[in-house]
Amino acid sequence: MFNDIGALELVTIVVLAILIFGPDKLPKVIQDVSGFIRKIRAFSDSAKQDIRSELGPEFKDFEFEDLNPKTFIRKQLTENEDLQELRSSFDLRKELNDVTDAVNSRDTGSAPSSSPAPEAPATPAAGTGPDLLKKPAAPAREPRTPFDADAT
Repeated sequence: MFNDIGALELVTIVVLAILIFGPDKLPKVIQDVSGFIRKIRAFSDSAKQDIRSELGPEFKDFEFEDLNPKTFIRKQLTENEDLQELRSSFDLRKELNDVTDAVNSRDTGSAPSSSPAPEAPATPAAGTGPDLLKKPAAPAREPRTPFDADAT
């Protein structure tokens, strides 16, 4: 709850509390505040239990923390077995190297390991494929038909 409060902030709060309430009333105020927090927690816990009992037995493992979008996404990404298998089988660096080699017309010498593909046609040797770095020649212009202003 107070994860981001440092030592200096805590000392400042204590000094302000002593100045505002005085040393005589401060213990009573701390007791009242802690009792109030306990009542709020008890109310929250009973409300959670009521909601769980109303949802039924199929939601017995339901956690309210999962309603936080960040927690929900993290849980779905870490618990999904198919996603874990896909993540472990995909090597981004190898895929990028394969694409770079293909663009530079070099033979990679190995097939991608992520999916076993059927027999693929052989990669053309260097120099036999089109040069992807050279600009293509401009297409030949077709002769224009004569324009007749009187016809339009």
